[in-house]
Amino acid sequence: MILEMKVPSPGESITEVEIATWLVKDGDYVEKDQPIAEVDSDKATLELPAEESGIITIKAEEGDAVAVGSVVCLIDLDGKRPEGTTPKKEETIAETPKVEKPATTPIEKTYASGSASPAAKKVLAEKGIAPSEIVGTGKDGRITKDDAVKAVPSMGTPAGGTRSSEKTKLSMLRRKVAERLVAVKNETAMLTTFNEVDMKPIFDLRNEFKEAFKAKHNVGLGFMSFFTLAVVRALKMYPDVNSMLDGDYKISHDFQDISIAVSGPKGLMVPVIRNAENLTFRGVENEVKRLAIRARDGQITIDEMTGGTFTITNGGVFGSMLSTPIINPPQSGILGMHNIVERPIALNGEVVIRPIMYVALSYDHRIIDGRESVGFLVAVKEALENPIEKLMDNNPKKALEL
Repeated sequence: MILEMKVPSPGESITEVEIATWLVKDGDYVEKDQPIAEVDSDKATLELPAEESGIITIKAEEGDAVAVGSVVCLIDLDGKRPEGTTPKKEETIAETPKVEKPATTPIEKTYASGSASPAAKKVLAEKGIAPSEIVGTGKDGRITKDDAVKAVPSMGTPAGGTRSSEKTKLSMLRRKVAERLVAVKNETAMLTTFNEVDMKPIFDLRNEFKEAFKAKHNVGLGFMSFFTLAVVRALKMYPDVNSMLDGDYKISHDFQDISIAVSGPKGLMVPVIRNAENLTFRGVENEVKRLAIRARDGQITIDEMTGGTFTITNGGVFGSMLSTPIINPPQSGILGMHNIVERPIALNGEVVIRPIMYVALSYDHRIIDGRESVGFLVAVKEALENPIEKLMDNNPKKALEL
């Protein structure tokens, strides 16, 4: 009996996928539920498991775009497992036999090997090249003047090293991201406003409570919970930033689903923290940890990356000082975090050194005016610089559930 395996639907509105990698070869025996391929959609990379055990016949090549519901392989259910093999879960790793390399005859060297003729020495000295860097072609390996001249790079001539190039097709996810980013630049009136945040109050809180927080909740007290809750507060104060355009209509949300940009093995992914307005510091940190692990392990689903109302991205983990983040459509705003650097600032008439982070808010000016955008970012700054009052109701231990 032959089973036709078809491409399952990875999510609503997705009509085709791309075969990224076959994990088995044509004619292999596969076990039921064994991952046999990785497929790219325009939102994520998913594993395709075998529906039954048997001999596989591949019907689509790597890089092919196939419609949802199309047959990508056949499984012969009457195919027998090759003799001497066991089911995958019982397999053992055989020791790889050592292969002895044939002995090579060393190249005989003489007193002349690597030595330069007087004329060659002069050329090499003028150009700052050591004779040891040159392989001589003269008698007994002597470096000739011609060797020295050829070894000296002329203006614009590459010298040494490899100069290979490789052309690889972008994954469907990467192509879709590129398409969406270009569309955002072309279809929105995107502006960016900037501010700076004195991170010392958050540093002080973390230094005081991070050990107790981790011991009780088994998760670290990072910066993301402070920023997420600061954004939730600011979105309630400036609801236009939590809105989006749909043609001639504005859609306003009474909830805050915060998208968190993370770097995964297949590129940038943006999982969503649902109803962040209902979460505590512990709740946010647990969600950030869970989603980051799933993104890193390639287990993130389409549903987990769909439907955010506002995005936070952190280029600071890679060392970025300042950037203009691009809006994640159809959202209207995105907050960019950056690295934290000790800088001199004026405080109460004195110059002091404080850990400062620059923050950036990119927004769609079609729906968000300057007053709302600047006010929103100032509200985020106020909450981060005074977290005990603005985010913890003047009770840090209660807010951190300690």
